[in-house]
Amino acid sequence: MRTRIKFCGLTRPGDVRLAVELGVDALGFVFAAASPRRLALDQAEGLRQAVPPLVDTVALFMDNPGSEIAAAIRVLRPSLLQFHGSEDDAFCRGFGLPFIKTVPMGQGAADAALARKRYPSAGAFLLDGHGPGQPGGRGERFDWTTIPALGRPVFLAGGLTPANVGQAIREAHPFAVDVSSGIESAPGTKDGEKMQQFADEVRRADRNAKQ
Repeated sequence: MRTRIKFCGLTRPGDVRLAVELGVDALGFVFAAASPRRLALDQAEGLRQAVPPLVDTVALFMDNPGSEIAAAIRVLRPSLLQFHGSEDDAFCRGFGLPFIKTVPMGQGAADAALARKRYPSAGAFLLDGHGPGQPGGRGERFDWTTIPALGRPVFLAGGLTPANVGQAIREAHPFAVDVSSGIESAPGTKDGEKMQQFADEVRRADRNAKQ
């Protein structure tokens, strides 16, 4: 199975266009208030114009008011929503779009397997290395051998870089890998060389798995 790739925290149209050229499957746009990659609606509109058909757009939130989420949906027209906060299942599904629920795997995290019961409507779960109540995109890795059976596709995040994503795929066998800080020169500023290397390493790991 091919490992899907999601680049998250994009803030510049040029980075969006390069991600598309590299064959990335999904692009994440952040509206969480605590994130240094947070977009204003006018920024999001410009970035959306750089996304061609057949590439998924993901709008990321963390305990945003429903009115903010609805406004972002109107502008970005996302394929998927991603929730990082304490939102419950009813709230997440209330916007009429498929959603990914992030599960913290860092210090203080609850049993990740509980997410399957708490979020029966989730289309996928994203496992990140931060602790409960903390924003993602912090580059914090967790033990990839601790992933529970969640009954949904798993997006692996947290501390991924071009140097370790191949190992992560070999150990965790995720449906998708999700990277933000690991392909940046500064928060929200993607590094083209790192973007290329990350995509190359994912595909190398997939090819080696078939041998």
